[in-house]
Amino acid sequence: MTSQLQFTPEFWNNPHPVYAHLRQEAPVHPVTLPNGIEVWLVTRYADCKVALADPRLSKRQGAGDNARSLARPVSTPLTRHLLANDPPDHTRLRKLVAKVFTARRVEELRPRVGELSAALVGSLRGQEEAELVEDYAVHLPIQVICELLGVPVEDQADFRRWTSVMVSASAGGPGVPEAAAAFVGYLLGLIDRKRSAPAGDLLSALIATRDEGDRLSEDELTSMAFLLLLAGHETTVNLIGNGMYTLMTHPDAHRRLRADPALVPAAIEEFLRLESPVETATSRTAMEPVTYGGVTIPAGAMVAISLLAADRDPERFPAPDTFDLDRADNQHLAFGYGIHYCLGAPLARLEAQIAFTDLLTAFPGMRLAVPAAEVRWRPGVLIHGPVALPVRL
Repeated sequence: MTSQLQFTPEFWNNPHPVYAHLRQEAPVHPVTLPNGIEVWLVTRYADCKVALADPRLSKRQGAGDNARSLARPVSTPLTRHLLANDPPDHTRLRKLVAKVFTARRVEELRPRVGELSAALVGSLRGQEEAELVEDYAVHLPIQVICELLGVPVEDQADFRRWTSVMVSASAGGPGVPEAAAAFVGYLLGLIDRKRSAPAGDLLSALIATRDEGDRLSEDELTSMAFLLLLAGHETTVNLIGNGMYTLMTHPDAHRRLRADPALVPAAIEEFLRLESPVETATSRTAMEPVTYGGVTIPAGAMVAISLLAADRDPERFPAPDTFDLDRADNQHLAFGYGIHYCLGAPLARLEAQIAFTDLLTAFPGMRLAVPAAEVRWRPGVLIHGPVALPVRL
């Protein structure tokens, strides 16, 4: 398998020109990732939407002859969650946690999320400069998901470090097996403590389901806790970082949003479309030959669906590279599509609404402390966001 796509720092920092070329010239394209995994990369919106909901593409780990995750599964207890399963197991696992993430239940979290955000903003007041990712964007979603699951917030630095290593695996980053082993050990210990002293949190509820109803295996329980911790903060960290970067590089939109906070929900949808925090959906395996855009992917091959490329497809979005607060019909794919549509989308939107409103209100003059071209973006084709965002407050 050969690839015209070169995974260089220039690509990580700005993949959009490459994706535009692929959409035009090779919309379904064979790629060898830096970690050696071979995939077929799908880049056009129409093809991506079909592929995301295609039952012929399996999410189950171990399906097909060439099935390996974009992040290389390194431990069975971390690969039994709903994102790594097909129906009926996927359906069963999703039902266990879906009720926690309904719009109504999430809205009940608004006062607490507001308190957490206000405290973080308060810690920044009086400073001339800050690093927005580490000083704000990381902490808000981590604190929220820790409280929701019942994870001691003092442990956040550890699992933040482990998840950062694991999501960089597609870029060939080192230390993935060690990070996975450490994370598994932590989760097993936490589950044991919760089993001995249950509380009114989601992890205790999942343990009770496993122990009383026998509907979760031990590996499924550990894996679901891992997924909720990982997905519960990584995506929102980058949504906040990507959104603030976008505003600070679009001063007219920045001024307009400060003047009219009612536009924040629309702005969030444009942030999601323009700079999706998830660059590529977690991998699938073709269980039979599948054809997208006139290209047939053989059975057993891995398929990577580029959300970032799809959401700038000019066939779907007029002026796709433009940040447009008035964009109508913004049906982006940043949260996926079909049965694997992001379960935590309501929570991510709530956290983002509070984050952007609070930051714009508290620091109306916030601007980048370095030239935009010097902002480095995270390597890897799974997560898309700035490594750091130095700002003048």
